[in-house]
Amino acid sequence: MWVQKTIKNRKTLDYFANSKWAFNLSSLRRFTTVQPPELPPFDYQPVAYNGPSADEVFEKRKKYLGPSLFHYYQKPLNIVEGKMQYLFDENGKRYLDAFAGIVTVSCGHCHPEILSAIEAQNKLLQHATTIYLHHAIADFAEGLAAKMPGNLKVVYFVNSGTEANELAMLMARLYSGNLGMVALRNAYHGGSAATIGLTALNTWKYPIPQGEIHHVVNPNPYRGVFGSDASLYAQDVQDHIDHGTSGQVAGFISETIQGVGGAVELAPGYLKLVYEMIRKAGGVCIADEVQTGFGRTGSHYWGFQTQDVIPDIVTMAKGIGNGLPLGAVVTTPEIAQVMAQKIQFNTFGGNPVCSAGGLAVLKVLDKENRQQHCADVGSHLIGRLRNLQQKFDIIGDVRGRGLMVGIELVTDRKEKTPAKAETAVLFENLRVLGVLVGKGGLHGNVFRIKPPMCFNKDDADFLVDALDYSMSKL
Repeated sequence: MWVQKTIKNRKTLDYFANSKWAFNLSSLRRFTTVQPPELPPFDYQPVAYNGPSADEVFEKRKKYLGPSLFHYYQKPLNIVEGKMQYLFDENGKRYLDAFAGIVTVSCGHCHPEILSAIEAQNKLLQHATTIYLHHAIADFAEGLAAKMPGNLKVVYFVNSGTEANELAMLMARLYSGNLGMVALRNAYHGGSAATIGLTALNTWKYPIPQGEIHHVVNPNPYRGVFGSDASLYAQDVQDHIDHGTSGQVAGFISETIQGVGGAVELAPGYLKLVYEMIRKAGGVCIADEVQTGFGRTGSHYWGFQTQDVIPDIVTMAKGIGNGLPLGAVVTTPEIAQVMAQKIQFNTFGGNPVCSAGGLAVLKVLDKENRQQHCADVGSHLIGRLRNLQQKFDIIGDVRGRGLMVGIELVTDRKEKTPAKAETAVLFENLRVLGVLVGKGGLHGNVFRIKPPMCFNKDDADFLVDALDYSMSKL
């Protein structure tokens, strides 16, 4: 287009700004992004799909699966294949997966080395519980313990993050001899009958007994009542201990960057202050690393390390298995000893196939230097998003670390009014362009950008360009 060729530098824009066309300058600027961005090249051809259509799958799902299931997009996608940072639908259309199966695919979809480890173990032995010996679970536990700081050396394998957090809460209560658990508002720790009490987002909670859970003020630097002042948020924790408990608690649990809550990073220094308070009150400190672990933050291997603390118990899942149903709890020998009072057993926890796959994940992350990669690509992505924030007032906040990023959309920057409708429109438009992102926050107005950790700078540029193009059309 003529306008695209003409408006190619700052001087030209200044000319328009001072001319009779100045009233329509914003429209002219939009012509510079009139063409939608194109996905980066990717040398892979998906297998031709001959299965049931999206409509057929959706009808069967509605008929046989629980009505509590939800789906993304007005017309649900029928995803049939994945390769590294990309997904393919039934028609072979390629999408950039910027949500990684809800922050689960760490190394990449169908990573060849992880597939190889799983397939090799599958051919030998699919299942054997811990009542027998098998090297896979011991090798995996050894590899995982080697990644932990301090005396966090005893590993319990489970099947999900919810299970991991439930086991951690049980440990805390048994070890401390107390019942009260302290968690953060805006947190998500699972949907089981017990962990739903730890979760503090009403959209995920049923009206059932919560059981001795105290939710303290969330140390959110963007929306929090005390800004980034960690000491004031920490005082609220002590206030709860002093007034809402016997003075003794079982433990404190938190994510370092709240995932479902909208990629909210805790105020700097907060955990160090709170851990000291909790331990003085007889409790233990639990770090929920279900989404932040395994180098995703870039700066550190574990999210809690960004706050310069060492927890007493660490829970993990999602990225630990690159899509396998796998979770773990890691704690100290002293705390682990309380579980020996009775039988503690998990039928599928640490089965040979999941253990082989989990160990392969650890090796791939090291071999491909994914932590540093997340730091480099994440810095590039966040930088570009913050530049975009200067262009569009709808972007209220850009936050996160590495490849765990949140973009909060607002209709009024001063009031921070959630841009619910606009988020929904942009969400659909990004899908059309070939970008799949997540949504989070209580009002669903935060885009969650947490892709497979093989996501590169070209992908980051395409994602930001797609946002730029979509926002210019609002």
